Amino acid sequence: MKLVFSKMHVLNNEFIVINGVKQAFKPNAKLIRQWADRCSGIGFDQLLLIEKSRSKKSHFYYRIFNANGNEVAQCGNGALCVAQFLSEEKLFLGNPICLATKSSFLELELRKNHEVTANLGCPIFEPEKIPFISPSQDLIYSLNTPFGHFDCCILSLGNPHCIIQADKLEEAPVDELGDYLNQSPHTYFPQGINVEFITIKNPRSIDVRVYERGVGETQACGSGACAAVIAGRLLNRLKKNVKVYLPGGQLNVHWQGMGSPVLLTGKGETIFKGEIEL
Repeated sequence: MKLVFSKMHVLNNEFIVINGVKQAFKPNAKLIRQWADRCSGIGFDQLLLIEKSRSKKSHFYYRIFNANGNEVAQCGNGALCVAQFLSEEKLFLGNPICLATKSSFLELELRKNHEVTANLGCPIFEPEKIPFISPSQDLIYSLNTPFGHFDCCILSLGNPHCIIQADKLEEAPVDELGDYLNQSPHTYFPQGINVEFITIKNPRSIDVRVYERGVGETQACGSGACAAVIAGRLLNRLKKNVKVYLPGGQLNVHWQGMGSPVLLTGKGETIFKGEIEL
């Protein structure tokens, strides 16, 4: 049996998107790891699976699998690609599009310039919901690691994030700290953590590097960009509209503040379409 897929990206954050509405596909962690390999497989950061809706509140069910085969609950850039995929394949012609995930509902708005704005919902700060074994009840936490002491903001957007300010982003221990904080079991992060190092250039612009759990450092990360802006806003150093610069390029993030959803704007692009034998 052959499985049809599309390979897509947002700022070189790579995905394969599978239409699980029109073809049967049962995710398999070993198979996903093989396909994700950039030497012997297709090569991607996440596999995105679109299934029939399980709720009257959504148009489709959206599933995300990291390169290590683990299923996760959120991927902002992946949502941008799914919106573009649904439009290109004419699977849904309405606007906005509502997707249900393991943890929430996402609303995606298609724009005239082929960009998509994804409403990723309100950030979660309660430690038990992140989950985070918290040493205190503050918004800024202190973590001691083999790579130094870090003051960080920890939150969830359906997936957990640890955001750290860095004076010299190019010298930040992204992979080292990311690997350390994702050792299982970890003292603070029982389900692992995405790690963002940020440098605030001015109130409307930041530079970000992201370590994604189950993947490693990526060229871009939509939920990571949003988490970075939320942290900068909590520090009173950013405005509500921010340009986020990642190694792969720029994303736009809007966050009014506490009690408001965070909005991510970017463009998903198709690289190629293919078939693979199951």
